[in-house]
Parts: sequence; structure tokens; C-alpha cells
Amino acid sequence: MTYPGGGPDGTTPFPHQPSQYDSSPGFTVPGYGAPQPNPTPHQYGRAAPVPEQPLVVIGDITCTQNFVITPSGTCPIAGTQWVVTDMSVSTERMSQTGLVLAIVGFFMVCFLSLLFLLMKERRTTGYIQVTVRGAGGFMHVTNIPAYTPVTMGDVSGRVNYARTLAAMA
Repeated sequence: MTYPGGGPDGTTPFPHQPSQYDSSPGFTVPGYGAPQPNPTPHQYGRAAPVPEQPLVVIGDITCTQNFVITPSGTCPIAGTQWVVTDMSVSTERMSQTGLVLAIVGFFMVCFLSLLFLLMKERRTTGYIQVTVRGAGGFMHVTNIPAYTPVTMGDVSGRVNYARTLAAMA
């Protein structure tokens, strides 16, 4: 990043601001530098908690054994309510390819080429909305795009598994 200054193009780069996430050479996080002789347990602090294994992912919602993790925040999975709404639309129409083949084939094989008019093109558009509500007013909504009719069955199965996890917690 740059800011206006006296550089050749009228800008000057910002000076380096080290942070605990810095990976530049020679940078060490306090307490995690070179090993000290005979370190004591209190020098390194407590061990980091082991994260829980994700069991099911529904859009941007991740469920573990005890928690629901979303971009809106994290809440306990016990007592959560799940709602699935299918907002997808499936349409069926005559295929463009079948129409072209029927017209071209009509001049070669008269009536048999008309069978190409029976070719159909199925298209699914829209999305499936999943809403999770938890304790303390927690709520998150995610929209999953639906490209096939099978998507609703897949998302419903995942939500049913999340409901099972909530009931077992």
C-alpha cells in the first residue's frame, strides 16, 4: 500500500508494521522465539484448545458436535431450529438441438426425423434457503444455488443430519 509522498510516481510505501501474524524474516512472536534453556511450563502459556471436527457443511454453515459456526458468529448446536425453503424452479422446453436435427433430417428421412422434436431440455434455476436459529437471538440465513432438482434432496439430508446433532446435544 502507498500513500501520497515524494516517490518517483508521487507515492511512498507505508512503513512495515509488524504484527503477531507477521512471517517476515527475523520476526518472532514474544514467548515463541528461540528456545530458552530449561523452559518452565508457564513460559509458553496454556495449550490451544483442539478444534472440533466439522461434521456437516451446509452452504456457509458448519456444524460440529457442539457448535454451529457461521459468518454471523458461533452458537451452541443444542436447541437450534432449522428451516429449509425450496426457492428453485425447474422448467422443461423443447431442445434447440432437437429442433435443428428435425428440420435438417426432414429432408433426408422424412417422418423419423420428427422424433427429434420429442427431445426436452430441463433447466433448474433459483436457490434453496437454509435458516438456523439458536439461543440468544442467534440467526443466520444462507442461500445455496440449485442447478439440478437433486440439490433439494442433498440439502434436506444435510439439514436433517444437523437436526439430529442438535437433538443429541
